[in-house]
Amino acid sequence: MKKKISNYIQDLVYRYPALAECQESIMNGFQIFIECYRHDGKLLIAGNGGSAADSEHIAGELMKRFKIGRSVPQSLADRLCEIDEIRGKRLSGNLECGLMAIPLVAHEALSTAYSNDVDGCGVFAQQLYGFGRMGDVFLAISTSGNSENILNAAVVARAVGIKVVGLTGQCGGELAKWSDVSVKVPEKETYKVQELHLPVYHCWCMMLEEYFFGQNRDGRAEIRSGG
Repeated sequence: MKKKISNYIQDLVYRYPALAECQESIMNGFQIFIECYRHDGKLLIAGNGGSAADSEHIAGELMKRFKIGRSVPQSLADRLCEIDEIRGKRLSGNLECGLMAIPLVAHEALSTAYSNDVDGCGVFAQQLYGFGRMGDVFLAISTSGNSENILNAAVVARAVGIKVVGLTGQCGGELAKWSDVSVKVPEKETYKVQELHLPVYHCWCMMLEEYFFGQNRDGRAEIRSGG
């Protein structure tokens, strides 16, 4: 498995040579994610603009299959069929195990209410405080590393025992100070930073999928998600 996971990093650097200098931080971030999921934690993700779209994208890759099938545990499949033989059979074949990920950009009623009633720059901090628990991880995406709403959430994360993985541009900004791991891709202009963020988080998603589901591709994954 280690070799397969290493191959993802090697392929990433082969296709995006500029990311060679980020290999160590990418792997360190991956280790934090593994520890989180092994202890039934979840990933909380936030960013602004294009990085908000990235937050949704990452959750989509983690909550269902990316490249490897993620069949539900046999115990759940059996229970579904016991409850409803017809629907249960279909559900047990179609449901997929997920790695829990919550994009904090996706809750419009909460975010607009808090922005209007309390503090526009505290939206992500409020959501993280509400959704997060010790042992979770906050994936903080900011091309500059200085987005105030991201920094506020990072401070709250540190206060409540949630580790922070920062995904930024070359300078890292203030976010690097609050991050347990900071992946600073070697670009400064926003769109160029975003162009390198995507292959980094795709690599993370593939490595996590390989780690948790790769050995079970011919059977039923025994990770949490209903079994």
